Amino acid sequence: MSRALFIHGPNDARVAPFNLREGRPDEVLLDVAAVGLCGSDLHYYKDGGIGAAVIKAPFVPGHEFGGFLCEDLEPLGLPKGALVAVDPNKACGHCEWCHEGHFNLCPNVEFIGAPPFDGAMTDRIWVPKSQIVPLPAAFDPLEAVMLEPLGVAIHAVDLAKPKLLERVAVLGCGPIGLLVIQVLKAAGAGEILACDPLAHRRDTAKKIGADKVGASVAEIVEWSAGGCPLTLEATNSPVGFRDAVTATRIGGRVVLVGIPDGDTYTLPAADARRRGLKIKFARRMGEVYPRAIALVAAGKVDVRSVVSHTVGLEEAPAVFAALAVNAPGYIKALIDPRA
Repeated sequence: MSRALFIHGPNDARVAPFNLREGRPDEVLLDVAAVGLCGSDLHYYKDGGIGAAVIKAPFVPGHEFGGFLCEDLEPLGLPKGALVAVDPNKACGHCEWCHEGHFNLCPNVEFIGAPPFDGAMTDRIWVPKSQIVPLPAAFDPLEAVMLEPLGVAIHAVDLAKPKLLERVAVLGCGPIGLLVIQVLKAAGAGEILACDPLAHRRDTAKKIGADKVGASVAEIVEWSAGGCPLTLEATNSPVGFRDAVTATRIGGRVVLVGIPDGDTYTLPAADARRRGLKIKFARRMGEVYPRAIALVAAGKVDVRSVVSHTVGLEEAPAVFAALAVNAPGYIKALIDPRA
């Protein structure tokens, strides 16, 4: 029998036997090679849900994953045993938002690893054949997993539209913030000013190319003489929106990528209004997997720099607990069900 990590409610993650359901005609079975522990998984663990996506019964998270095909996939010319990535977002394709190309915003989406749809923190999973992403032969499970968070970063930078050599502030140097920094550099942004309260994340941000990294937004304001023309916020803080406003100069742009703890922002309205800021919210990603693969294959984004831990399934509850309290040394954790 399979085993899986279940989130039962706030601060309650357990590994237990898992009955793999029957597959459907449009699905293919994967042996899970690795799965990432995402910030949204952590919100399910800490808060019991995100907005309307509430855990009502024990639920298996995990939407960042790669796996080995358990059978040949003829339409894509992929043999049994091939390593593939998976796009977890199965939009309906019929609503007005899908027709406008906003598949990431589809209200009828079946998203692997978001309640009530179980995810990949287990050893085997059925996934729609249409969501399979073929990979270059040289890719390994870590790279397969990291394409999904990299896709989130690409989508955020697409929304931001950085100008050539434009100075940019990045708030939060967790996995998404670190990937955003690298995508910004690949997109031709100028000086990148970043901040994070955790020293080990600041160190990583410096290593992967941020020009200056501080512990607070006040340092970004000082370095930029009053704020940057563009800010990307990738924190889990209820004051992340407020800090993004503070980091942005009059007439600037803000892209909010992070999900705040408690699902609530704290924002004094006058400061944002008086700066005349343009605000965008990022949710998941668009059709970005080909670019994510190309960036990794070309060495323009180093996804390995973001991964700090790889553990087996039985160790996963302890990793959830450690990340929930910002334990030193943790950035991105991967779970290997085979370990």
